[in-house]
Amino acid sequence: MTCWYFAYGSNMNPTRVSARGLRYDTVCGGLLRGFRLKFDKQSRDHPGSGHANITHAASDCVEGVLYQLCSPDEIARMDPFENVPINYRRSRVSIVAAQGDIDAWTYVANPAVIREGLRPERAYLAHVLAGRPYLSDAYFAWLSATACADE
Repeated sequence: MTCWYFAYGSNMNPTRVSARGLRYDTVCGGLLRGFRLKFDKQSRDHPGSGHANITHAASDCVEGVLYQLCSPDEIARMDPFENVPINYRRSRVSIVAAQGDIDAWTYVANPAVIREGLRPERAYLAHVLAGRPYLSDAYFAWLSATACADE
C-alpha cells in the first residue's frame, strides 16, 4: 500500500526529513486546495516565533512537498518531531499532484498552541525555502517575502 506525507513547513527540506529518519522513495510537489499557510503555531523553543500551520480558507491553496513513504508505518517517525498530540495532530488531506489526486498525511496545529501575530525565525524559514524545487515561482516568491521574528 502506498502512503504519502505532505509537508508545508520546515519538513519541505528533504535533508531535514532524512535526518529525522523518515524513509521515502519519491519526492514531488503538491497542492492542498482550500487551505492557507500561516506561521501561527507557537514555537516550543522560541515562544515569540511561529512555525507553519494550515487553516481552512476556501479560495486559497498551500504548496508543499509530497513524500512517498517506504511503508505506511513510516509516518509515525514524524510524530515525535511534530510533538503529537500536544502541538500538532496528524490528518488526512487530498493533494493535487502531477500524477493526480493523492490522499496524504499532514500535520495541523492544535488550537491550544496557535497565537496570532507570530512570525518565523530566519533559520526556520530557510528550511521552508529549501522546498524551492517543488514550488511554483510565485509561491516561492511569496514565501521569500515573509517577515521574520529575528530581523
